[in-house]
Amino acid sequence: MAVGNEWILDLLQLLSEWGYLGIAFGLMIEVIPSELVLSYGGFLVSEDKLHFLGALVSGVIGGTVAQLFLYWLGLYGGRPFFEKWGRYLLISEKHLQASEDWFSRYGTFVIFSARFIPVVRHAISIPAGIGKMKFSLFFLYTFTAMIPWTVLFLLIGMELGDHWEQIEVIGGQYIKPIAFFACSGIALYFAVQLWRGNQKNK
Repeated sequence: MAVGNEWILDLLQLLSEWGYLGIAFGLMIEVIPSELVLSYGGFLVSEDKLHFLGALVSGVIGGTVAQLFLYWLGLYGGRPFFEKWGRYLLISEKHLQASEDWFSRYGTFVIFSARFIPVVRHAISIPAGIGKMKFSLFFLYTFTAMIPWTVLFLLIGMELGDHWEQIEVIGGQYIKPIAFFACSGIALYFAVQLWRGNQKNK
């Protein structure tokens, strides 16, 4: 199977027994990539075992809570916490450094757009917490970004049906253009901010 690990399938099947709670919990703990959890959720929707709206709400809530957890760890634990314990949270030094670079370069808007970019999306909440980003703004960007991400992979899972495990191959075809547009959005936002700064200095 394309997933490559039988334990992942076993865990997904266990989560499916929990229904909507299983989707939310699977995204909260992030032991399995969110793409797999959501595509499996889409498969369950296609089998009429779950309703699309319920799966959507569960996915958005679970994904948001996972990022809030990382935000609070960054806020109260700082970088030293992740340098010591990050590997147990599946946050590597590469993820941490990349997300810090993106956050320092592009500011708070990256919290929304980076959700669609590989590598940085896994850890972008950490520098937001370390930098003490306003919680209400962080929550808004995170919650809003989780909606299209959840919808996308639920729909792909519904379309793939029994072949949902091929999401690693099929999903990549969608992630690449989404990442391109996300990067373009960041660049546009940065250009506008730079232009406004120049206008104020005139």
